[in-house]
Amino acid sequence: MSAHSEALREAERLMNVCNSCRYCEGLCAVFPAMEMRRSFSEGDLNYLANLCHSCGACYYDCQFSPPHEFNVNVPQTLAIVRNGSYADYAWPRAFSGTFKRNGLAVTLIAVLSVIAFLFGFMTLNDPAVMFGSHVGEGAFYKIMPHNAMVALFGTVFLYSILALFMGLRAFWRDMAAGGPLVPDTLSIWQAMKDAGKLRYLDGGGVGCMNEDERPTDNRKLYHHMTFYGFGLCFAATSVATLYAYLLNRHAPYPWWDLPVVLGTLGGIGLLIGPAGLLLAKSKRDPIMMDETRKGMDVAFLAMLFFTSLTGLALLVLRATPAMGTMLAVHLGFVFGFFLTMPYGKFVHGLYRYAALVRYAMERHAEQAAAEAPAGGAKAAA
Repeated sequence: MSAHSEALREAERLMNVCNSCRYCEGLCAVFPAMEMRRSFSEGDLNYLANLCHSCGACYYDCQFSPPHEFNVNVPQTLAIVRNGSYADYAWPRAFSGTFKRNGLAVTLIAVLSVIAFLFGFMTLNDPAVMFGSHVGEGAFYKIMPHNAMVALFGTVFLYSILALFMGLRAFWRDMAAGGPLVPDTLSIWQAMKDAGKLRYLDGGGVGCMNEDERPTDNRKLYHHMTFYGFGLCFAATSVATLYAYLLNRHAPYPWWDLPVVLGTLGGIGLLIGPAGLLLAKSKRDPIMMDETRKGMDVAFLAMLFFTSLTGLALLVLRATPAMGTMLAVHLGFVFGFFLTMPYGKFVHGLYRYAALVRYAMERHAEQAAAEAPAGGAKAAA
């Protein structure tokens, strides 16, 4: 039996125990969602696992947690199931094994991507161009032509989006088996609010649990820095694209221009956020974590950090002879990040949001069912 199959069996056992106790129902969305079920399919367990934000409050609140003979460790078990679900829904299926050694795979892809860009630039460009100083609009494209850059990164980005969509589609269909497939607008909006505020990362209001059993909200802060930093960088790229195709203005832009301002703020967020999350992870109690997939978390955060670091370094050095080298290094990290997005920790944000949408749909359906008899009684009266 595979480790994921064993984790699914253990998760089913724990959900049955927790469904009998219900002491933790006010801590997060997992337990109310669990209470809506009397049996748990594999899709249900993957749904609950991705709904879990791993705050750890239930572990410390539970009277049956180790060393009790019931051995109830919900955060660790759901972390193992959650990490296994990423491989289960990966597309194409042939790449699902990438998750097993994700830390090594991401590191190799990142390093090889950087080497390939450096070698390619140095081979295709005259040294005077590669190591020369270039300033003004379009300076980057003296190192790599604009059309070549768009074709290369557009292709890998579109592939990543397709792979992410197919994986998310499989997860949604499995999670929603027997229920409506199309989410309603109200549930989508509720999930956006819950995800935007990281509502269920607060342990029922006190914060995440750590090795010293003192809850804090540091993980929430660093998650916000990472998420909104990534969003600002994406916005910077989107604005630059509009500049290029609508206004015929090409990078690099002045420091005060919108793409640079957005990218700089986002880059700072992507330095502080991932570094803080790595620090917070080192202080968490290992008994609540899936230690076998620690490399996946570290690789993802490191990829975000170095992509941001090289981008900010390129901004500082873009008018110097180091511009060509820094551009190659930065593009290598960006290419590696795009290539590994569907096969790393990036997918957890999509699956967790989908789980939040599903939870909002179930809550709304439950509320509607509860109000229906009262409405019918009033009508009859």
